[in-house]
Amino acid sequence: MKALQQDSKRLEATDTQVLGVSMDSAFADKAFADQIGVTFPLLSDWGGEVTRKYGIYVDKYKAARRVNFLIGKDGKILEEQVDKDAIDPTKIVDTCERPKLKN
Repeated sequence: MKALQQDSKRLEATDTQVLGVSMDSAFADKAFADQIGVTFPLLSDWGGEVTRKYGIYVDKYKAARRVNFLIGKDGKILEEQVDKDAIDPTKIVDTCERPKLKN
């Protein structure tokens, strides 16, 4: 999340809305965002309904995998980074800067 925060100006320039989603409570999300300096919204998926719908819930850990999704205005997933690849969002940020996505 810190890396996405660092790229926030680049993403804003591409008319991209960054959202974080976790299975923690809204209160925990707020405390976490304040602690690490994230200014984009963190949404609570308390109960995991959204993580299950996206297929990223891991029963063994009772948690969601680390994933970055780039979702188009039509609601379709355009790009995704999963697990260790999601730590560095450069691929997603670069995709947002492509001319065809800016239009």
